[in-house]
Amino acid sequence: MASLQEQLMKAGLADEKKVREVRKEKRKQRKQQPKGAAVVNEAEERARKARQEKAERDRQLNLERKQEAEKKAIQAQIRQLIETNRLDRSRCETSYQFVDGKKIKKILVNDTMVDQLSRGRLAVVRLGENYDVVPEKVATKIMERDEVAVIVLHDRQQDDVGEDDPYAGYEIPDDLMW
Repeated sequence: MASLQEQLMKAGLADEKKVREVRKEKRKQRKQQPKGAAVVNEAEERARKARQEKAERDRQLNLERKQEAEKKAIQAQIRQLIETNRLDRSRCETSYQFVDGKKIKKILVNDTMVDQLSRGRLAVVRLGENYDVVPEKVATKIMERDEVAVIVLHDRQQDDVGEDDPYAGYEIPDDLMW
């Protein structure tokens, strides 16, 4: 098998003069480069850059996948917290209204839940399209993971003594004037 130069000369596409000029030009290029310097091939350079770009894209995709997996894990934790700690509202008749975004929503609770919701002992949380009532401690754990999931959590009052209030049995008269 003849070399490409010989094949081109036989076909009449190149002549002896052009072949000599090309050889001379290649020799000049080799001699102009300092000794020990590697010949930089453009194809190798492009391949190296392509590998670097591909590696960078792969890192970005892996980072996005990792963030997506973390979001799913957080949502699963929130779902588990709500499902295990939600209060039973099956026999509730009192309507409790609250604002979710720009809409007013309503859930059924009992009278003690209304009182505890207003005092900040209970909170309304969203799980998908449903709303549930959970204790304050669970709501704070949910807020650590995702603040948007907690819809209603009032600030607890410092003077709110709680269930063991010594004056809980005494009612304030309606006609009391300060």
